[in-house]
Amino acid sequence: MSKVKYYYDSETLSYKKIERRKGRQLGIVFLSIAGAFLAGFILLVIYLNIPQLETPKEKALRRELENMKLQYGLLNRKMNQVQEVLANVEDRDNNIYRLYFEANPIPEEQRLAGFGGINRYKDLEGFDNSKLIIESHKKLDILTKRLVVQSRSLDEIVSLAEDKQALLASIPAIMPVKNEHLKRMASGYGWRTDPFTKVRKFHYGMDFSAPRGTPVYASGDGVVRRADNRSSGYGRHIRIDHGFGYTSLYAHLYKYNVRAGQKVKRGDLIGFVGSTGRSQGPHLHYEIFKDDDRINPLNFYYGHLSPAEYDEILQQAQQENQSLD
Repeated sequence: MSKVKYYYDSETLSYKKIERRKGRQLGIVFLSIAGAFLAGFILLVIYLNIPQLETPKEKALRRELENMKLQYGLLNRKMNQVQEVLANVEDRDNNIYRLYFEANPIPEEQRLAGFGGINRYKDLEGFDNSKLIIESHKKLDILTKRLVVQSRSLDEIVSLAEDKQALLASIPAIMPVKNEHLKRMASGYGWRTDPFTKVRKFHYGMDFSAPRGTPVYASGDGVVRRADNRSSGYGRHIRIDHGFGYTSLYAHLYKYNVRAGQKVKRGDLIGFVGSTGRSQGPHLHYEIFKDDDRINPLNFYYGHLSPAEYDEILQQAQQENQSLD
């Protein structure tokens, strides 16, 4: 119950009740409400501008988040360095290694293929640091892809190098007889006079005159395919399959030092000079086949002769004299 207030009227010498005005009451109510709102606003501004007190757990989480952001930054920097190194390896792979071994370069599109289509990083969106995390994952995925492609390329290069090494060892690259004085080359590859018919015909090999029993050596690594006399005109002869399409033939032998199916290395003793078959005298008839076509053996002596020796034997081989078979 509200209290009733009175005032003393000096004219009537009596007490009268104080009557409250409705407008004044409403004003008081409005001022009270406005004061309350103003006080609340001031308190809110103060609250927002004063650092909030963190719990120990919140402080630990904030430090962990800051550390993760730092680690992601360092990771991105390291990935950028790895990308530079990998780019250098890729450049050498295309322009040196694959070029040397006659392999086609790997196009840039192939190294970076496989990252289009659906959004593979959708699960990483919607976080405060999504952009940083997504960029790191993209770089890591691209690096992984490029490393896989480069690894396969290097495996191919190793295989090509092994094949090249085997090829270099297999090619018939030395003379089949020792040539201390370079005087044993009796007839070369080309048109020559037949010693029996005296008719000019093509001579498909090289004749090395030597005494009966002179050692004959394999001119390259390979497998002996034939060591017999079942071929017209060659007499006792040996055929070595060197692989890569190359075959060497050694004819008119006195005897063999190998058998069919035997593996030989360049420089191994395989037989001895003779005069069997269609032969005018003791000598070695030597031929080289490439993909079943007979080619000039003179082109393959790079592993045996010096430039001066090669020039001397080249002059002898170019003379259109009489062959010995």
